[in-house]
Amino acid sequence: MKIQGISQGDVVNMKAVFSNHITDGNAPVAKGEKVISEFAKMFNSAIGDVNQLELKSTELANRMAIDPQSVDIHDVQIASEEAEMAILMTKGVVDRVIKAYKEITNLQ
Repeated sequence: MKIQGISQGDVVNMKAVFSNHITDGNAPVAKGEKVISEFAKMFNSAIGDVNQLELKSTELANRMAIDPQSVDIHDVQIASEEAEMAILMTKGVVDRVIKAYKEITNLQ
């Protein structure tokens, strides 16, 4: 039996009476969770930027192999070096984050 406006499939709309009740996602986010969320967004954005540099480098190298007159060798080399530097920096940051995590877990 379905009561009109109360349930839809396995979703049940609940009315929050107290501020500690779980709501539909409009509840304020705790500061720590917000920091984690923002850090995750920033980290994903940085990884996406590194990926774009790598894709640009690969695309220029492919164009150089197929039609050498369409691209300057200096642009290919610069894109390749930018991508390599970005990957090395990202690897360094990831290694330091992992090291910091291990140190934190060893403190406990």
